[in-house]
Amino acid sequence: MKVLHLSSYDKRGGAAIAAYRLHQGLLDYGVDSRMLVQSQTTGDRTVDAPSSKLQKGLARLRPFIDRIPLSILRQPVLPYKSLQWLPDQIPSHIASFDPDIINLHWVADGFLRIETLAQLNKPIVWTLHDMWAFTGGCHYSGECDRYTQSCGSCPQLNSSSNWDLSRWVWQRKAKAWKNQNITIVAPSHWMADCAKKSSLFKNYRIEVIPNGIDTKVYKPIDKQLAKNILGLPQDKYIILFGAIAATSDPRKGFNLLMPALQKLKYSQKQDLMELVVFGSSQPNNPPDFSFKVHYLGRLYDDISVALLYAAADIFVAPSIQDNLPNTVMEALACGTPCVAFNIGGMSDMIEHKQNGYLAQAFVDEDLAAGIQWILADQERYCKIAQEASNKAAQCFTIEIKAQKYSQLFKSILNNW
Repeated sequence: MKVLHLSSYDKRGGAAIAAYRLHQGLLDYGVDSRMLVQSQTTGDRTVDAPSSKLQKGLARLRPFIDRIPLSILRQPVLPYKSLQWLPDQIPSHIASFDPDIINLHWVADGFLRIETLAQLNKPIVWTLHDMWAFTGGCHYSGECDRYTQSCGSCPQLNSSSNWDLSRWVWQRKAKAWKNQNITIVAPSHWMADCAKKSSLFKNYRIEVIPNGIDTKVYKPIDKQLAKNILGLPQDKYIILFGAIAATSDPRKGFNLLMPALQKLKYSQKQDLMELVVFGSSQPNNPPDFSFKVHYLGRLYDDISVALLYAAADIFVAPSIQDNLPNTVMEALACGTPCVAFNIGGMSDMIEHKQNGYLAQAFVDEDLAAGIQWILADQERYCKIAQEASNKAAQCFTIEIKAQKYSQLFKSILNNW
């Protein structure tokens, strides 16, 4: 069985990391797996990408060219939207590999033209790392549910017209993907529910298969040893927060983390807490959390990230909308309890007061209460930490993910 994964990147961003982990897991499982990406960072020979200087240069330009219509129409580029109108050479690349099945992942940034999907002539599995596949261009819809109809009047475009850019993107998808053989995989039950409600995917087969991680790398390490290696204080509770663009992406909830942590200044343990932020450098005007903050910037290798999770006493994920973030899964695997709002796919990973704490959505007081609850009792903390690593080992290993995908691919090919 030959599987080809299409992903804009191989290890840049959470979706790409999840796709690359699946690719590696399938290889270990004995599947003939390859990746086709727009830009490569790994150097892995099983990943195909533009190789000449000209091709690489054009690949770097594609994300910016894809957004030109937004600029021409004076539409805001943020929140991030993908129009996917650029011609591509993907069908010819696919023909040279001749896979049995194609697994789409995050294919934005000008990588895969919407209309190209109808030209692939192979059974397709689409792993939904965000909502873009069934919206009019946004990657997360916020409070908008117009993707359940046909988009238009897009709040992210500040549009009051039914015939706006989001309707154009939605119509292109509806026309190009009609009668296509596509199986949808959602990493979280929340994403599966969104896809089922969508006008584009409501009649498609939808399966839930969570992302997986390498629990040989992401595993509990002696906390004092990890703190010592990273130069973090041994006598402090380390509260960890991190994501790509952790402090600048509104969806990741940094603006809600700040008031929650400020409320901890009334806690008995306030003097024993320090915050560590990774994924972003220190802002120009850093907020006052009332205790010391360490900004570590971007971390690029799994070992360093795993060591940081192991050193932390608690991981906080205050996202306002999220699928199945790698950060929470990685923290759990390292035996670090997690606190998050009860939104998106968080409840697929965090079991309330078992391996972490699910706070009432967007209530910073409850987020602060969850941090205090986890740190309040040392004996209870040890049990929660053990349950965290158990959850990852039982549900989120890359071996489990590879096996489930392999079974899905075989069932699709048997009926093709």
